[in-house]
Amino acid sequence: MTWELALDIILDALKDSALAFVFVFLVHVIISFFDAKIASFLTKRRKTGVIFGSLFGLIPQCGTSLLGADLYIKKYISIGTLVAVFLSCSDEAFIAILTSGSPKIIMILPLIGLKFAIGVVVGLVVDLIFKKQELVNDEPVVEEHECHVHHHENTKVHRYLVHPLLHSLQIFAYILVINLIIGFIIGFVGEENFVNFMLSSKFLSPLYCSIIGLIPNCASSLLITELFIDGAIPFGALLAGLLVNSGLGMMLLLKNRKTAKNVILIIGICFVVAVFSGYISCLIEWFLI
Repeated sequence: MTWELALDIILDALKDSALAFVFVFLVHVIISFFDAKIASFLTKRRKTGVIFGSLFGLIPQCGTSLLGADLYIKKYISIGTLVAVFLSCSDEAFIAILTSGSPKIIMILPLIGLKFAIGVVVGLVVDLIFKKQELVNDEPVVEEHECHVHHHENTKVHRYLVHPLLHSLQIFAYILVINLIIGFIIGFVGEENFVNFMLSSKFLSPLYCSIIGLIPNCASSLLITELFIDGAIPFGALLAGLLVNSGLGMMLLLKNRKTAKNVILIIGICFVVAVFSGYISCLIEWFLI
């Protein structure tokens, strides 16, 4: 690996982490003004929460999965709503397709529609199965923050600025470390090797893309998108890889002791749904061709 490549990896990691930081910080500032109302709305409307979660996940930014995981940790949303967010989010994949200039740009419409629909359906089923598991806080929401070490922390400055900033900086540091690790792994292996690996067996591409999609990094979604644009994988493989690609939201759950035990379950649900949906899409595509 050359110094130029290493520098590019570091700069890309800083860029992706900075974008996620800005997004998470702005959203947390906004939420700090409405957190009680948002929590109350979501806890009283669990079924519609899945729909809103799937819609929110369609925002082409890695911060969506992070925010979804954060809301789940605070018990503002159910496990089904979180799964809906994870299945519908795709980092910057949508933007990559729209800016590719490829004739395949038209596939963005069925991709968005399928991810939204799958997110809603699976989210509702998950909430139905885990209905007895009280994952959403039904108690009245108190408008206060978790940290109350000093009396000045109750001021508006801390509530609406300092607390969101500190929380976002912690997430930024965590994202940066993960981005650097994944970036250097992909840089060492080489993107061309991924392409050749996919071309060697298109029948297994939905499974391969689902595995690659598990990599908690924006690079994995962009890699899958580039493979689709270049014709190395079919649409079903693209769908599978982007369904399971929940960015760093999974890592945030794993980092938190309260939700770490549910990570395997959530990953398993998303992975099975991704592989199944990918192969169904491929079979329809191959049948039509």
